[in-house]
Amino acid sequence: MRFHKEGYTSLALCILFIFVLNALIQFYFPEAHVVKWIVYILSFALFVTIVQFFRSPVFDIDIDENHVLCPADGKVVVIEETDEPEFLKDRRIQLSVFMSPVNVHVNRNPISGFVKYFKYHPGKYLVAWHPKSSTENERTTVVTENSQGVQVLFRQIAGALARRIVWYVKEGDTVKQGDQFGFIKFGSRVDVFLPLGTKINVQLDQVVKGGRTVLAELTSVSKPLPDATSDVITDTAIPDHTEPLTEQHPEAALVIEHDKEVNPTAGIEPEVIAPAQQKAAAKPRAPRKPAAKKSPEKK
Repeated sequence: MRFHKEGYTSLALCILFIFVLNALIQFYFPEAHVVKWIVYILSFALFVTIVQFFRSPVFDIDIDENHVLCPADGKVVVIEETDEPEFLKDRRIQLSVFMSPVNVHVNRNPISGFVKYFKYHPGKYLVAWHPKSSTENERTTVVTENSQGVQVLFRQIAGALARRIVWYVKEGDTVKQGDQFGFIKFGSRVDVFLPLGTKINVQLDQVVKGGRTVLAELTSVSKPLPDATSDVITDTAIPDHTEPLTEQHPEAALVIEHDKEVNPTAGIEPEVIAPAQQKAAAKPRAPRKPAAKKSPEKK
C-alpha cells in the first residue's frame, strides 16, 4: 500500500490543522480532559480518513486486449444502452461506477491503446449518482482505441464533494491497460461507454475494484484473413507454357499455338476493317488460263 502523490498537500494541511487545534485546546483548556480526549479522537479519525482516501494499492494487473478493466473502485450504478453525443455519436452501452469517500480514488486505463480524444469540461457539482451529472458536472472525456480499432470512451465526473479532477493523459498518448490515468478527490463517478454487442460481466449494485474487476469483454472488429487454400476465381485462364522469344529477349514469354489457320478478319466488325482489306476481299480473283499445248516437233 502506498500513499498517492495527489494527497501530499491534503495530508500536510491535515497534520497542520490537527497540531494547531490540539495546541489551542491544551493552551486554553488544560484541565478539560474530556474535551481534549474528544479532540484527540476526532483528530485521529480525520488523519486516518485522509490517509485511507489517498491510498494507492499495489497489485499485479492481468493485461488482456479483449477485456475492459474497471477504471476505479466503487459500485456499479448504471448499466444501460444510450446515445453518446460528444465524440462517438452512436449507440453505446454505458456502465457507471460510483466512488464513495471511503473508496480508492485512483483512476486506471480500462484498455491499452492510444488516446484518440481528450477534453476537459468545466461544470456543476451535482451528486455523482444524479442522472445529469454525466453531462452537466465538471468532467473529462477520454477515448482510447486499441490495436483492433475498438474505441472505448470513459469519463471522470466530479461529485458534490469532489472539486478537483486530475488527469495524466493527453490526446495522442499511448497508454497501457491498468496504468493510472487520473485521480478524483472526495467522492465521484466514472462512466464507461462500450460498443453494442459487448459482453457485460457485472451487475447493478455490484462492488468492483479498479484494475482488477473485468467489466466487459470486447468483440473484435478485425476481419479474418482469407484462407490460402480457398478457390480463387479469375476472369481468364493463363497458360503455363512459356519459352524464350529470341536471343535479344531471353525472358520467358507466353506462346499461343493455333491448331488451324485463323482468318485475320474473323470476329472483326465490318466498320473496323481497313478499306484496302475490304477492297481486296470484295475483288474476285481472275480465273487462271490453261497453259497452251506445245505442238510436237517435226522430224
